[in-house]
Amino acid sequence: MTAGSAAADPAQLTPEQQAELQKLTILRDSLKPVHGAVQLPGAKAALQLGSGYYFLNADDAKKVITQGWGNPPDAADGVLGIVFPEGKSFIDSSWGAVVTYNPTLYVSDKDAKTADYNKLLSDMQAGEADDNAQRQKTGFAARHLVGWAQPPQYEASRHDLIWARELQFGDEAEHTLNYDVRHLGRYGVLSLNMVATMSDLPNVKPAAETLARIAEFEPGARYADYKDGDKTAGYGLAGLVAAGAGLLVAKKLGLLAVLLVFAKKGIVLILAAVGGGWAWIRRRFSKPAPALPAVEPVEEQVTEPADT
Repeated sequence: MTAGSAAADPAQLTPEQQAELQKLTILRDSLKPVHGAVQLPGAKAALQLGSGYYFLNADDAKKVITQGWGNPPDAADGVLGIVFPEGKSFIDSSWGAVVTYNPTLYVSDKDAKTADYNKLLSDMQAGEADDNAQRQKTGFAARHLVGWAQPPQYEASRHDLIWARELQFGDEAEHTLNYDVRHLGRYGVLSLNMVATMSDLPNVKPAAETLARIAEFEPGARYADYKDGDKTAGYGLAGLVAAGAGLLVAKKLGLLAVLLVFAKKGIVLILAAVGGGWAWIRRRFSKPAPALPAVEPVEEQVTEPADT
């Protein structure tokens, strides 16, 4: 991993900025990247990273989420790891995909063509006041959902749901980009939550589509392996999107089934891409994100899900 090109003269940094950069660099150098095929036993899934990405395990991911990105400790609960583009790290102006698994059971995709995501967006924005009150009680900046950076889109042949939100934390001028990739399975949902800034959108959008194709459940745990009689989640694709807005928002929207499942695992993730006030350091010591390799989609048999 590299920190990016140090085009700026470190001597121009204040002593406080130099100390922060040194701390972040030490953290980066302590991480242990994993390449190639990554098994996720708890999810009955694997990530085929190839040469374009690397993976940080749960312990290293927790350090990045809390120490590197400045999120509260519970934001790392249930995290299996983080995927980064090869040659980039959390210090760079790049994305990181936080990997989690939620055993939500089988999520029906019958609402794929009927869900009203514009109305859902308005509902989520209206429901964020309670969530912000709780955040401010614990000393974290308020969060505002500005809008969709990409409205939810469902790939029926692979059972992938992708959407992106533009978020503002506190009064930060540079908004955070949360790109959500969900790969649906027979027993639950594998999530790759991509954390970046809005300026990274041109690079993150194609990367999200690529990452969706590197995630695969094991035979027997795939979405197409569903059988009559399997337990179901009790909600559809719109419920997954709403739950991604946060527990208090999901509760306010009346999505009790979603709330209970996600609260039990504690892995609803809305992360700030930049820790503290150090966005300036990341911009000064960054280089353009590398081109991402193409991944051929894996064909799988599609079956019609049962009613929930």
